[in-house]
Amino acid sequence: MNYFKHQLALVETENIGADTRIWAFTHILSGAIIGKNCNINDHTFIENDVVLGDNVTVKSGVYIWDGVRVSDNVFIGPNVTFTNDLNPRSKQYPVEFEKTIINEFASIGANSTIIAGNSIGKYAMVGAGSVVTKSIPDYTLWYGNPAQMMGYVCKCGQKLDTAYNCASCLTKYVLINDQLSESYNENGDI
Repeated sequence: MNYFKHQLALVETENIGADTRIWAFTHILSGAIIGKNCNINDHTFIENDVVLGDNVTVKSGVYIWDGVRVSDNVFIGPNVTFTNDLNPRSKQYPVEFEKTIINEFASIGANSTIIAGNSIGKYAMVGAGSVVTKSIPDYTLWYGNPAQMMGYVCKCGQKLDTAYNCASCLTKYVLINDQLSESYNENGDI
């Protein structure tokens, strides 16, 4: 075993990457795939048809249901709630659960709810307590109930100013066709 498992964790899968840490009262079912260098905190449940990429942080009290795909370097705050069935009934299962995609470097704040079938773009941030009812584009900041776009964020996690510049790391961005990307000069330099 090339990962750490707390003695009070129940880990049924063998698909766990090196240097991952799994803490107490976590239950991971046999079909789950967990990347390397992840940190899965206490009181977490991960169902069978779940994939976590590398360097993912899952804080305490998170349940990740069938159909959720989490890319590399994602942060999932405490008590984030995922859903996977838009019309749930007891003992009535869909042919296939909705897919929810969390893209690279996205961050989801504490106590947020992510409705099934949506995606969260790369580097996007969801504020604490938000209810995500639609897909979120790359580099955007969303919060509220329902969550609404409140601006753009830098790779470093800071909100950009109205000219799409980061006051923290000084990265400059440009918005083209509603897509944010780093700004390059005529020499190809950022």
